Amino acid sequence: EGQVMAPINAMFDGLARRDSTIILAAMRPDATAIVAAEKPDGTRSVRRMTGAEFAAGVKPGPERFEERLSDPAIEIDGDIAMVWAPYTFLIDGKVHHCGVDHFDLVRESGSWKVANVTWSSRTTGCAAQ
Repeated sequence: EGQVMAPINAMFDGLARRDSTIILAAMRPDATAIVAAEKPDGTRSVRRMTGAEFAAGVKPGPERFEERLSDPAIEIDGDIAMVWAPYTFLIDGKVHHCGVDHFDLVRESGSWKVANVTWSSRTTGCAAQ
């Protein structure tokens, strides 16, 4: 299970360092990312991106980003895996938004990579961390 979490932890490290190259290295070249967002006014949107578009959204800046998972559920069968976990996203130590992350992973040549990450995002009902 630790090996499956390695690319996810690397993505979070890249986020914290605000370094898109670290994030891209944890993903397959054909990876995708999908966010299902719920705005404070109740409107909802779903946006699909390539892994490159997702990583490009992480740029250097002064704010400190941190994403924390709680109680990840990990399922593995051979060379495929799934990780599902509630998360909280903090900016400068304050909760910004929360939701659930769902990672699809594949193992190729002995190394796990993220094939897709899908997450929900909301700003209400987030637990203080």
